[in-house]
Formats: sequence, C-alpha cells, structure tokens
Amino acid sequence: MKQLVILGATGSIGCSTLSVVAAHPDKFQVLALTAATAVDKLFEQCLAVKPRFAAMQDDQAAAELKFRLQQAGLTTEVLSGTAGLTALAAHPDADIVMAAIVGAAGLLPTLAAVEAGKKVLLANKEALVMSGGLFMAKVAQHGATLLPIDSEHNAIFQCLPPALQQAASQGQLAEHGISRLLLTGSGGPFLTRPLDSFAAITPAEAVAHPNWSMGQKISVDSATMMNKGLEFIEARWLFNCAPQDIQVVIHPQSIIHSMVQYSDGSVLAQLGQPDMRTPIAHALAYPQRISSPVPALDFSKLAAFTFTEPEPARYPNLYLAIDACAAGQGATTALNAANEEAVAAFLQGQLAFNRISEVNQRCLTEFAHYDAQCLDAILEVDQQSRAFARALIGKF
Repeated sequence: MKQLVILGATGSIGCSTLSVVAAHPDKFQVLALTAATAVDKLFEQCLAVKPRFAAMQDDQAAAELKFRLQQAGLTTEVLSGTAGLTALAAHPDADIVMAAIVGAAGLLPTLAAVEAGKKVLLANKEALVMSGGLFMAKVAQHGATLLPIDSEHNAIFQCLPPALQQAASQGQLAEHGISRLLLTGSGGPFLTRPLDSFAAITPAEAVAHPNWSMGQKISVDSATMMNKGLEFIEARWLFNCAPQDIQVVIHPQSIIHSMVQYSDGSVLAQLGQPDMRTPIAHALAYPQRISSPVPALDFSKLAAFTFTEPEPARYPNLYLAIDACAAGQGATTALNAANEEAVAAFLQGQLAFNRISEVNQRCLTEFAHYDAQCLDAILEVDQQSRAFARALIGKF
C-alpha cells in the first residue's frame, strides 16, 4: 500500500489523481491533501478519503478547514502556509508525491519532495521552467524518482528505450538512436480564428478548450500556446536535450500526445483519449501498469489525424518560450513570472488577450540576461519580473 501526498488536490490534476486512486483502494492510500484557498472542495475531499493530514497555503483557509473537519468528527491534522505544504511533501511516510500546484507557488513544495528522495509525479511544469538546472541536480543528488505527468512528456517518456527511461535526465538522446522529440499541441480554441479579432477575445472564450478539461490559467496558456512553450522548456530539462532537439507540431485532435523520432526513420507515438487519468495511472504504478477509468480508443470511430506547424503570428508566446529556453535560466524564470501576471490580468478583465504576449516580450527583453543559478537568485528574478509586468499592465 503506497502512501500518497497530493499537492494541489482541488485542481483538475488533483481530482483526476483521486479518481485513479479510488479505482485501486488496495494499492494506494492518501496520506495528505493540500490546496491554496478552496476550503469547500478540500473539505469534501477529506470527507471522502480521510487523509491523516491536510494543508492550505492560506492561513485563514486552514483555520476554517480545521474547524469544519473537527465539527465533522475527522481527526485529520491541518497545517498551513508554505511551511505546511513543504512538510507534507517531505513527510517520512510519503512514498509518492503528486506535484500538481499551478504556477510558481509549486516550486518550493516540489523541491522539498525531491530533496526528501520521493517518487515525484511532476505536473507542475513551472518548477522546471523556473529552476531546471538546479532542480534536476537535486533529483540526482537526493536519488528522487521523477516521472512526468503532462500528457506530452509522459508520452515521450513512454516512447523512450527502457534504459533511457531509467536515466532520462542524464542520458544522451543520440546515444540511444533518437534524433528528435516531437511535442504535439492542439492549437487551442483559436486555431482558425482571424488574427485581427484577437483583441476582442474574452476570458470565457479563452478557457473553452476544444478537447481538454483544465483550470483557467492553463486553459489560457493553451489558447496562446504558452503552455506548449513551457512544455518545450520542461522537455529540455526532463530529457537532457538541446532546444534544437525538440519540435512542436499542431495536432488538433489531441489523440497523439507526443512522439519520438529515431535516427533510422522510425517514429514512436503514444496515443490515448485526451484525459489526464491515463498519464497519472501510468506514473502512479510505474514501472508496472494499472487500469484507469479512461475508456480505450475505438479506432473505427477516430477522425483523420492532421498536423501543421504553429504560426508565429498566431502563437508569439510559443516562440518567446523557445527563445527563452535558448537564453538560459534567468530568461525562462522571468518569462514564466510575467506570463502568470499577464494571464491573471487578462482573466480579471484588465488586459486584452493580444497584449499578453506584449507583456511577456518586454519582460523577457528586460531580464533575459539575468543570472539565476541558485534558489535565491531564481526567486529574486521571479519577483522582479512580476513587478515589472504589473507596472506594464497598469499602463495599458
């Protein structure tokens, strides 16, 4: 019976993880659940799975959760703040940590799990975007097991030779006959929308993804393809490769989740429904396989597969991320911070959709050459870029 900590339990990945766990009560037990401020949702989850621990980033939310759990007769111990989240991520009884906190807020708890040598299921791509070199060095130093949850990276992982799966962050792709990693993306809801109408895009339109059910922030990132850009940076660190080893391909059907191209001309692809419970089930049980609640593909009913190259004018954020990946750690940290601020402003009606990339571009130009090798420097660049972005947004 594996003990599981879910960081970001109330988000889409956290809920999908609980769905897979519920199908295998003989294999997994929930040790702890965490959230930021969603008291109602975390309370419901605690009633359902009765974890030993729960934590909330917000102190007031933690106090309310503790009161409600006591009233319900549960003995779940409630922690609060970043200290509470990091303590649970590194708890001695935890076997597996699902790192599913959205954004930069997930960095410190995820690092705590790595430093404790846990099996870390990484759904928080920002941890690698912000601190890729530092993060991967700590994985090696502390003997942690790192398994990707993003459907694209999980697909690539499954298509790698077994020997490279065991040492993906240290191995060399070319030594295993690999010539390129192919990251697929749907293109989001605006794949064919006229470019001259982008200024009028509303938050409701941007979060209406055609294939995936996701949170608001990641849905907007999918619409701008910044999400694919962040995944590009993540892939560079996960698989120890250079930017030129990765190609982004638009695949609107979201059935092929990514591919690995070999030097002999072969291409291996991982296919499945657009449902995150598939990669979650894969990573929870790795190197074994378990069933998931996701229905199998029926190839007799699949539409034709199409592939195109993403247009720079339609998806400038994707190409900003690729440029940042080549520039270095300070650039990717700054770009991620700027994007989080810009997307939040867009969702609050304070910034036009087409200005998200403008904020990101200007922040990247400002901070591209900053050195950010240690954790303190990374967090400093993050904060400076956020402040710069907020000042820009205030002028629009």
